[in-house]
Amino acid sequence: MSSTMLGGSIEIAGKTVSRLGFGTMRLTGPGTWGDPDDRDRALAVLRQAVHTHGISHIDTADAYGPHTVEHLVKGALYPYPDHVLIATKVGFARPAPNMWAPHGHPVYLRSCVEASLRRLKVERLELCYLHRIDPEVALADQLGTLAALRDEGKIGHIGISKVTPENFRRAQKEVPIAAVQNVLNVNDRYDPVLELCHDEEIPYVPYRPLDAGTAAASGPGVTGALSWLLARGPHVAPIPGTSSPEHLNDIVRAVAEGGGT
Repeated sequence: MSSTMLGGSIEIAGKTVSRLGFGTMRLTGPGTWGDPDDRDRALAVLRQAVHTHGISHIDTADAYGPHTVEHLVKGALYPYPDHVLIATKVGFARPAPNMWAPHGHPVYLRSCVEASLRRLKVERLELCYLHRIDPEVALADQLGTLAALRDEGKIGHIGISKVTPENFRRAQKEVPIAAVQNVLNVNDRYDPVLELCHDEEIPYVPYRPLDAGTAAASGPGVTGALSWLLARGPHVAPIPGTSSPEHLNDIVRAVAEGGGT
């Protein structure tokens, strides 16, 4: 792939994609709930990310809305270009705005995957994360459900999110882990899982890379915050998000200025 990919390139779930991805959590209403105020603007930001800036790693989740953003991703990008990776996540119930509840019962996880397939209009989720580990359900049962769906051809690769080193090692005993999402930014600088992923050659996808804007507003700015992350290792692939076309331009410009193209 071209070395002009934003942030360079990385292989995730069998695809070579830009290290700079795009996180879609902000494309909802307040409280990560319901539709955005301006649906056309949300669709435009997604198209801008892929078609204007060449971002080829789009991260979403069934919990965003819930369900809202998967519909938006389909509306903006379907049919998906072959080089673009659409990653989604399952395993969070959303009882109300700003409320999140891990839900890892096998029947629920299976229903989530089946619904995401329909919303995204695909036959297989190329990368599906367990959004959160449910402490009330055996991890083997949660990952086993996703593994069964992988064996049925409905999931391509399995990821995990917000995990400790112990979680990481336990998960690896159950299934091959294709990617890990944890918080890492200039305000939250230490995560031991970062080094574990490096050692295991597993992509590490930092969510909240700009710490909801505070990392950029205080201190290093967007350029410094993203440059710091990309310098953590070639296995690091941040997914900053925004609902603003102008802010997306700023993010892309920051990566370019930081030498990440």
